Amino acid sequence: MDFMTNREKIAVSTAHAPAAIGPYSQAVCAAGLVYTSGQIGLDPATGNLVEGGIEAQTERVFLNLKAVLAAAKSDLSKIIKATVFLNNMNDFAAMNQIYAKYLAENSNVTPSRSTVEVARLPKDALVEIEVIALL
Repeated sequence: MDFMTNREKIAVSTAHAPAAIGPYSQAVCAAGLVYTSGQIGLDPATGNLVEGGIEAQTERVFLNLKAVLAAAKSDLSKIIKATVFLNNMNDFAAMNQIYAKYLAENSNVTPSRSTVEVARLPKDALVEIEVIALL
């Protein structure tokens, strides 16, 4: 199905990212955009959070986002908006370094972004990121 011209909502699913654990899709495509659900640092093979702190979890988040975007026929370079949820704002610098590796260093136009500290994330993750990207 052509995601670019379809005027319907289309659910995106891939085994290369953690499966949805509730009534939501890994992503939804509509009107030439893909909206991902928030990704945390879960290893899709085990369903467990990766070990190694904020850096390892942020790396895994981007691998998960990359897989979801690929399933939607998009990629990290097409992200136009990112929302980052941190369990602890003291992790901002470490998260931002990994974020830059995946987004700022691979695009001539970096996405807009919001970063907020939250009280708790699923599975007590340290970081969760959701994005909107062009198809």
